[in-house]
Formats: sequence, structure tokens, C-alpha cells
Amino acid sequence: MEYFDRYEGGEKAILVHLTITHLTDPDDLEEFELLVDSAGATKQALVTGTRSKPDAKYFVGTGKADEIAQLVADHEADIVIFNHSLTPSQERNLERLVKCRVLDRTGLILDIFAQRARTYEGKLQVELAQLNHLATRLVRGWTHLERQKGGIGLRGPGETQLETDRRLLQIRVGQLKAKLDKVKQTRAQGRAKRQKSAVPTISLVGYTNAGKSSLFNRLTNENIYAANQLFATLDPTLRSLAWPGVGNVVLVDTVGFVRHLPHELVEAFHATLEETLEADLLLHVIDSSRDDMHEQIEAVKNVLAEIDNNVPTLSVYNKIDLTGEPPHIGYSEAGKPNRVYISAHTGQGIDELTLAVQQLVVGQLQAFDLTLPPNFGQLQHELHKLDVIKQIAYNEQGHALLQVQMASQRLQQLLGEFGVDPFEILPREQASLLLPVKEEFERTDNATLANISPTVAGSGNGGSPTKRITSGSP
Repeated sequence: MEYFDRYEGGEKAILVHLTITHLTDPDDLEEFELLVDSAGATKQALVTGTRSKPDAKYFVGTGKADEIAQLVADHEADIVIFNHSLTPSQERNLERLVKCRVLDRTGLILDIFAQRARTYEGKLQVELAQLNHLATRLVRGWTHLERQKGGIGLRGPGETQLETDRRLLQIRVGQLKAKLDKVKQTRAQGRAKRQKSAVPTISLVGYTNAGKSSLFNRLTNENIYAANQLFATLDPTLRSLAWPGVGNVVLVDTVGFVRHLPHELVEAFHATLEETLEADLLLHVIDSSRDDMHEQIEAVKNVLAEIDNNVPTLSVYNKIDLTGEPPHIGYSEAGKPNRVYISAHTGQGIDELTLAVQQLVVGQLQAFDLTLPPNFGQLQHELHKLDVIKQIAYNEQGHALLQVQMASQRLQQLLGEFGVDPFEILPREQASLLLPVKEEFERTDNATLANISPTVAGSGNGGSPTKRITSGSP
């Protein structure tokens, strides 16, 4: 019986990238090299080629496999990394031939995730993803676990080492899922509290290395780790901030997406991605300087579709400092922005982004003229916090004369919180805009009122109004 042990691996890597002609959406070579760099490996050589379909034994052809083995020997490489998904048998056959560790694209991404995970939740998710990936490789990758004695007196009850490992793996997977369920419940409770307090949640999503963390830092004045690496951010980061015209919001920085994200990763990171499901608005950050921008956009949409996300989305085209595009807002219809052009690095377009989010979260902006008596100081303070006051003056009576620009819905909500009648502080035509829209049956026709008899409208004493009956009146 032939026994097979896996090699340890290392950092000196031979990279393999094939162009498979029948694939409509092939893996990107530049992205692959960035993945390798993010993992901390050093490229010793790159092997490329073209095939109509992968070889069943080595994925590459026999001649290409011998070439890889020779490069491993020449460079004393520790690992061969494929920009493709390999079957367990292909990994085993290649390792036997090249005499070093062989890793496919999924294994590479899992390794990066293991390096990046910092929080308890992130580590649980990575371990679960690794075990799900490992479960398919127990049969082929660890053949030595199947060693059994076959002689007389050596047979006995029990299970093979492989069966033991598979059972232990399933037990651990069950434990991890239970722990993640608890994390999920904790997150759900946090979201419920935010929803109860009417605090909108805005999530940053996008392709990895698109600039989400840089934008997050720009908006929150924080210093969250941001680097020119794939998956620099793995764990979701939440911060509360005051958004002009909206009030307090929760901003969420999420893990970046890649094309052909392994399904087990989507499964494992579902708790993280749920932050996008429960958001009020998604900011889809796009690297507008890349040639494959549209492919990256499609990859993000595919992942969002996989988790059944239907949250309103604003496309944020980042890195206009590299493209020369001026900062501006694009509208799908009047008052409904669907894209904005910014640079998180230089700060260009941040004002436009602020306005676009304001319009999407609270509605179309309108100008209002408020006259606030001195005892309305708390309301004035809240308007200052919202940063919606464009001009302020005072009349002889000490009343504050404010010109504000905000959504009528938000102003209506604010006046309701303070119990203020719109007609008390606004001109009649502006106050009318804050009145709720009545259904047809709720509208009272003036002509109908005119035809109401005095005995119905009043008490009958010369049309004097009927005494209002209050609680406790006889």
C-alpha cells in the first residue's frame, strides 16, 4: 500500500495560471498575483498556458506538470499555487510529482482569511470555512490515516482513522455552527436596538481593495487598517456618526468580495454578510480606475444575490483622482441618486456623497423658513446637530429666523418629537407640506360642510357651538 503525506509548504511559490478556453468568466491573473502577495508568498516563477479543458490527473497537461516540477527543483520552491480550483486527487497527484505542497485558489483565499481574522467571530468563521473545505479532502489528502492491519489476530472492532477524523470533523463543525448561531443572535439583538431607536444603518460593500476602508476612515475620522491588499478588512467594523441632514447613523465596513468566491466562504461568512441584509442603504464602493471594473461590479452583485440582498444601493465610483472624473452625483430620476463619483484618498466628492445619502435616506431636500421663539432652543440645537441650517438671524422679539434645507419627512419627524405644530413656526404654505396626505374618504368637502344643518353643527341656540364633551363630563 502506498502512503501519502502532505508537504508542509512555505513562502517560495511557483504560480500556475491557465487560460481555459471554454470558460466565459475566467479567473484574473493580476488579481491572482495580488492574492499571492496578500498571503505573504514570494513569486519565484509563473507558469502559464492554454487548454480547452482541465486534465483529469494534473489539471495541466503532463508536459506542463513536468515543467512545474523542474521549476520547483530549480528554485527550491516550497509551494505551488494554482489560480484554479483543484480536485483532491489532482492535489495529491501534483504533490507526488512536484515534491512540495500544492494549493488551489480556494485554499489560498482561506489562508489569507486565517491571517486576517482578528475577532472571535472572524476566527470561528474562518475555521468553519477551512473545515468545510477540508471535509472534501480527507479521502485523498490523508491516505496514511487509512492504514489498517490485515493479518490474523490484528483485525478488530472499531473504525478506521479516516472515519474517526471525519466524525471528529463533523463534531467540530457542529460546535462552530452553534457558537456562530450565538454570535448571530447577539448581532440580531444589536440590530433590533438600532431599529427601535430609529438609527439608520449604512453598509459599505464592494470588491476587495476597492477603497471601502479608506472611505470608512474618511467618513468617521478613524484609522481602521487599510492597505493595498486583498481582504485587508475581514471582520465587520461598526461606528456611529452624525450624518448631515440625517442625524446619527451606523456605518459598517464589511469584507471585500472577489470573483468566484468559494461557496463555503459565503456560507461561513453569512453572519458577517447579514450586516448588509439589515442595512437601510448599501454604498457599493467601486474602483473606477480598473479596466475590469464591470466584471468586479458583477461579482459583487452575484454575491449579494446569493445572500438574497434587496437593500437600496448607491454606487460609489471611487479613485477619481486616478481617472480624472469630476466629482458629481448621477440620478436615475428626480431626487433619486443612483451613483456618485468620489476619491476617498483626496476627499473629492465627499460633499456630493453626503448629499446623495441624505436624499436617499430622508428624501428630497426642500428649503424651509423657521421662526423659533426663545423657548425653542432645544429644537434649534437639534437642527444645528443635523447641519441643515443654511442661514440664521434674529428679529426684535428675539426669535431665531432660520433658513434650513432638509427633507420634509425628516422635519415632520423632528417637529413631532418636540410636539411642535408646523403652523406655529412655519409660513402657511410651507407648513401645509408637512401635513399627512389624506385618502379620498378622509377629505371633507367644503360644500358638504355648508349643507350641514345648524342643529347638527351646533347646539341649536342660534348656531352656537356645542360644548365639547371631555373625559369625566356628566
